[in-house]
Amino acid sequence: MTIRLRGHHLLCLLGYRGMGYSDDFCVNMTAIYELLLAKPDTEIEIILGPDDVCKAYPPDKAYHCEGTVYSLDAAILAKLGLEVSERGSWQSICDRVAETMVPEDISHLCTTCP
Repeated sequence: MTIRLRGHHLLCLLGYRGMGYSDDFCVNMTAIYELLLAKPDTEIEIILGPDDVCKAYPPDKAYHCEGTVYSLDAAILAKLGLEVSERGSWQSICDRVAETMVPEDISHLCTTCP
């Protein structure tokens, strides 16, 4: 099984605390989070645009999975030294974050995230 993720969701999943845009969104995000926690060898494919997390974005909210979030995706991928279409285990992504990021990066990169 491969989980398809865009750049900023790499960090969202690391900091996930069970909150989100709707109940359906939280169910989907929690399932992905718990799978990755239980099976850190799960393959991740970095993609451009809406991913496996976005597929549960509530239809009654302003859709933001296109547009301005692309710059956030790009900034996070650049910081981590990852590229679109790259594949690796979730554990390798976590290792890369631990090696590359400092706490100030989160407060800088994630300023627009609730």
